[in-house]
Amino acid sequence: MAIKKNMEFKIKDGFLPNLCLSKSLKVLDVSDSSIIIEMGSSQRRGVFPPENFNYWINKGILIAVKDHQKRIS
Repeated sequence: MAIKKNMEFKIKDGFLPNLCLSKSLKVLDVSDSSIIIEMGSSQRRGVFPPENFNYWINKGILIAVKDHQKRIS
């Protein structure tokens, strides 16, 4: 999945970096070496290597909001 700026993700249980127990996160910036995110409820930020972020997506723990909306409609 191509990660883009302003994408939003629903967070499922098992996302270990979720120390503030947010239900969602938003991608603030994307580069070849990092993805900067902001947690939904706390507005805390984090930085991930792209391969690490994609790992959480592939495990089904981060779900792109648009993908989730398509599945339930």
